[in-house]
Amino acid sequence: MNIAYFLLPKSSVAYLYDDYTFRQGLEKMRHHGYTAIPVITRDGKYVGTISEGDFLWRLLSQDGGSFSMKEMEQLRIRDIIRRDQYPSVRITVSMDALLQSAMNQNFIPVVDDLGNFTGIVTRKDIIRYFAGQGNAAAPQPLRKIV
Repeated sequence: MNIAYFLLPKSSVAYLYDDYTFRQGLEKMRHHGYTAIPVITRDGKYVGTISEGDFLWRLLSQDGGSFSMKEMEQLRIRDIIRRDQYPSVRITVSMDALLQSAMNQNFIPVVDDLGNFTGIVTRKDIIRYFAGQGNAAAPQPLRKIV
């Protein structure tokens, strides 16, 4: 099965640029209500995924635990992201390999052969596929239990 069928394209996905400030990244995550969001460069390369925890740990790592607005404007997303946390896959990955990735991630970032971010595949779609619902065009009617 080609994972392109499950791909949520970049145009439909919220993401951050790696040169966004700490405050901009936090505000965008809050606006969308996400706990993790992909990070890309201005030329479209996938950098990694940043999570609420990354922001929290950076806040707590400051001496005394306080962060001024000025510091929040100078700190960039690229300075706090943990690059190995959400590895990406290529569009040619097998469904079994995608399932392995989904065990550790809510979504799997997908890149092309040049490392350009093309979109994500959600854990929900992968589970639906393996549960047998991914192949059905229409939902199955409920059977009455007597």
